Amino acid sequence: MFLVDDILLRPIITIGNVIHSMAIEELYDVEGIRDEIKENRLLYEIGDRSAEEYERRREELETQLDVAREARETLDNRVEVKGQ
Repeated sequence: MFLVDDILLRPIITIGNVIHSMAIEELYDVEGIRDEIKENRLLYEIGDRSAEEYERRREELETQLDVAREARETLDNRVEVKGQ
């Protein structure tokens, strides 16, 4: 019975873990958010964004960046503890 479980369930669990890790990486992509902040600033400087739109988007991105940093730190600490 355990052999069947290992053969049938382990690949599904592994795929689920990989998908979960990829989703976390994308959701909390600190560098990606920093790039969006730079893009927002550039669009404002070349006149494609109004000052109000720039400020609104900047605040959103800074909040996302703070959340992503905290999440990354928490995830890194969890991985470090599990690795010991």
